[in-house]
Amino acid sequence: MITNRTYAVEPWSVRETALNLDLLAQSESVFALSNGHIGWRGNLDEGEPHGLPGSYLNGVYELHPLPYAEAGYGYPESGQTIINVTNGKLLRLLVDDEPFDLRYGRLVKHERTLDLRRGVLERACEWTSPAGKTVRVRSTRLVSLTQRAIAAVQYEVEPVDSRTRVVIQSELVANESLPDPKGDPRTAKALQSPLEPEEHLAIGPRLRLVHRTRRSGLRVAVAADHELDAPGETTTSSESDTDVARLTITSVLEPGQRLRVRKTVAHGWSSARSRPAMSDQVEAALAAAAHSGWDGLEGEQRAYLDDFWARADVEVHGDEEIQQAVRFALFHVLQAGARAEQRAIPAKGLTGSGYDGHVFWDTEMFVLPVLTYTEPRAVAEALRWRRDTLPAARDRAAQLGLRGAAFPWRTIDGSEGSAYWPAGTAAFHVAADIAHAAVRYTAATGDTDFERDTALELLVETARLWRSLGHHDHHGVFHIDGVTGPDEYSAITDDNTYTNLMARANLLAAADVCERHPDEANRLGVDDEESANWRDAAESVNIPYNDEIGVHEQHSGFTRHQRWDFAATAADQYPLLLHFPYFDLYRKQVIKQSDLVLAMYTCGNWFDAHCDEDQIARNFAYYEPLTVRDSSLSACCQAVVAAQTGHLRLAYDYAAEAALMDLADLEHNTRDGLHIASLAGTWMALVAGFGGTRRFGDSLRFTPRLPEKFSRLAFRLQFRGRCLSVEIDADKATYTLLNGSPLTIHHHGSAVALNGDGPVTLAIPAPKWRPTPEQPPHRRPNAR
Repeated sequence: MITNRTYAVEPWSVRETALNLDLLAQSESVFALSNGHIGWRGNLDEGEPHGLPGSYLNGVYELHPLPYAEAGYGYPESGQTIINVTNGKLLRLLVDDEPFDLRYGRLVKHERTLDLRRGVLERACEWTSPAGKTVRVRSTRLVSLTQRAIAAVQYEVEPVDSRTRVVIQSELVANESLPDPKGDPRTAKALQSPLEPEEHLAIGPRLRLVHRTRRSGLRVAVAADHELDAPGETTTSSESDTDVARLTITSVLEPGQRLRVRKTVAHGWSSARSRPAMSDQVEAALAAAAHSGWDGLEGEQRAYLDDFWARADVEVHGDEEIQQAVRFALFHVLQAGARAEQRAIPAKGLTGSGYDGHVFWDTEMFVLPVLTYTEPRAVAEALRWRRDTLPAARDRAAQLGLRGAAFPWRTIDGSEGSAYWPAGTAAFHVAADIAHAAVRYTAATGDTDFERDTALELLVETARLWRSLGHHDHHGVFHIDGVTGPDEYSAITDDNTYTNLMARANLLAAADVCERHPDEANRLGVDDEESANWRDAAESVNIPYNDEIGVHEQHSGFTRHQRWDFAATAADQYPLLLHFPYFDLYRKQVIKQSDLVLAMYTCGNWFDAHCDEDQIARNFAYYEPLTVRDSSLSACCQAVVAAQTGHLRLAYDYAAEAALMDLADLEHNTRDGLHIASLAGTWMALVAGFGGTRRFGDSLRFTPRLPEKFSRLAFRLQFRGRCLSVEIDADKATYTLLNGSPLTIHHHGSAVALNGDGPVTLAIPAPKWRPTPEQPPHRRPNAR
């Protein structure tokens, strides 16, 4: 349990009741607002004090050289880093010429609330200046989920005890000063003042700045308009320069009078459009927002979220922290992808600059599963972005001497951005992860247009990669050698089980989709021989197994490696990669995140066909004592398989770790942005873990079981045009088809027909008892 809570535990909000400047960067991430296109960190309205200023546009980055001690063929030459674009949040306040700065004077009250149903960040504070003037400040901020280019702030000032002169400076600011980045100095230099000015304007309440990035050549336009609700003695003036546009509002207020400013900010960027076109674009967005007005924007936001929660909410009875956390998680996962629209969903969303704003494989394997069953349109858009990056992926494959498409380990624009090739270039599984996401989306939605127009090409090009990367031995067994699986503590291995099983599924899916769409397959040059070759490779792929100890190997030979000396590893030596050389990690039995456990979830159909429950349990028990969870992606996967194997208490502890990763700042790096995949993993742990939800072809299977702490778990899923409600109690589960045509599901192996005539309630069998597996010393999940 959290003993010193930073945020009040409430079912539909995250509320901070006091301002702690030491935790300011963390709270800026937690209170970030986004729609997948625009990201505003939860900085204070006045701009200072701050932890990390952050205003982001998805896809806007700057290039910088990648450092190498020694050059090598195929090494990426330049990296990409998300940049802080023009800041439109700023509303600086002066109280009788005293800057409203919470580091000075006396802060009487300060409260911020992220409202998960309304999609707004609210702030209320009362402050007494060093000169003794007391004012109340209230603000409401939103990033619109319905008007993609728009974010807005309503800001109010009210004197408490005496006549007060107040000045509000509403600004657009480019090239803000940021904390010095750590790492290579060449990177820091490349990212210093990355925006070159092209246009600045300030006419009355209208402000506009247009810039262009120096190296990547991306044009960014930001414009703002203002609506004032002020007493009579109020004046305004505006001015602009290359990096600042400012509207200054001056008013004299009596106690009880309020000066209210409603600021609407429009954002746009392009690699191709001209400066006049970008200016027109943001002006048009402002005009559309003005038509809605502030009340209209708030109403649209609430209506969008009402619709989302009606089909996506997860109810948890018995743990108020996890109830809050799963809604917080769903909200931020939605924000990360809702309006990304053919752009990536970065590992931090648009909540911070961590990981340089890059997208990784966890988008497809953690974030998109949640959106597939709650907001599927966002999944199609994310995968269309992957399709649009196919030219770069084909070029990368050719550079590596391979056919098909080699998708990058980390990227913003589609080119490889990892300078560390064992974890980057060799992690070819990202290709199968993308294919897996395309198959999952198509199966869950029945979207045949997407399958034909987008999925088919992704599947074909990734299948070609696997066929050229792998080889048959003299026994006819198909091997994929020299790769890195999701566990980055085991690099450049042969026959990584996760990679091989995912490649197998990729090859079979590619052959199947080409049969369904022969004309499109022919257009891509696929013939019957190539398709048959894929099937042959898939059916003969090697899945390493140690007969002596009776477990599947994470990769060929893994179980013969020396075990890591956990007894000699102190608690403060985790994460291991910061205290031990990679070469030692690579040659020992120690796991950053268990990709064999992940494979048992993602490739569950293969394990169901080839293993019994006891085999799954033996695998899980073997890998638990080796897994140190130095990755935030690990706990949720372990929660799912722990629940599957009947270790419900352990699954509960892992689920809580995933759920509280950011709200409790468990890894002490939430300041850099939220862990979007771990947040998505909260849903995974509850819905796939305790709900036992699995997709089998075009149907759903459930094996629900609750931990002792939960009295009830309920969730909803979107599946093939239907909305399905699942309610789980201690000894029974109830399935209700809320809308759509009849559906057959499976409950603990038995077929259940849902006709929409009402709920169907079924008993839950007790799990088989098994001894709880051990974890490495110092790495057990916190018991709740």
